[in-house]
Amino acid sequence: MTDALDDIAGILERTGEYRVLRRLRAFEPEAADPEEPTYLGLILDTETTGLDPAADEVIELGIIAFTYGPSGRIHRVRHRFNQLQQPARPIPEEVTRLTGITDADVAGRRIDDRAVEALAARARVVIAHNARFDRRMCEARWPVFAGLNWACSCHQIPWREEGHEAARLGGLLADHGYFHNGHRAIDDCEALLWLLARPLKRSGRLALATLMEAARRPTVRLWASDAPFALKDRLKDRNYRWSSRRRCWYIDLDEAQLEIERSFLSREIYGGALPGLPADRFTARDRFSSRVDPEA
Repeated sequence: MTDALDDIAGILERTGEYRVLRRLRAFEPEAADPEEPTYLGLILDTETTGLDPAADEVIELGIIAFTYGPSGRIHRVRHRFNQLQQPARPIPEEVTRLTGITDADVAGRRIDDRAVEALAARARVVIAHNARFDRRMCEARWPVFAGLNWACSCHQIPWREEGHEAARLGGLLADHGYFHNGHRAIDDCEALLWLLARPLKRSGRLALATLMEAARRPTVRLWASDAPFALKDRLKDRNYRWSSRRRCWYIDLDEAQLEIERSFLSREIYGGALPGLPADRFTARDRFSSRVDPEA
């Protein structure tokens, strides 16, 4: 934006009647030698032909490789990767409407598998804004991702508690006065990198530090075996989900919340008794993978 346009935007904003969104530029950390150990992280986003990892394909893969420290500070962007892939079948019209990617754009294109595997092999963590989706799509195409730690910036950062109405990337950027070209892989990666490098609005903690702390905590899936059918609404109100495969209600919790949840079940569901309820424990190595899908 030119100085003249900046002046106009400033005049509009000072009236209190307008909000001006500025186009997000690629984030580049300040050049300085880190005073802490550093690790390699990947921010990843996919565009696909659909939602089913078993039947649909990745048509665009975006990755930003960056180094970060235990403080949550992003020190350096190491590599930007963005490639297209021609799928076996024509791209559905609804996908083209959403992403702008056409059959002509991907004709003859193929994502470089070796380059993807080389990036993944060195990563300490992979971050996606909907890791439950992106992880499964990537594992189906590139098995190397199955052995990595994953974190989800959409669900593992408390955006609402930090003053945002929702966790959608476009909305988070707009809250900071910016916009981006959403639903293209590398642009979504750039947006997420910028957000992770910033302090959160209320706590002031770096977003990446908050995410890494959440990712390190184990998750426990507690199964409410033989819970009375009449109390199903009480379980639903507590965010339990129904597994049709196991015919059982379950909830995913931080490990530290397990005893609180057991007390709730004893008091509200099982009438003071507490049967030996099964529980599964998993970490960032498995979280969001199809391996821990209760319906798989």
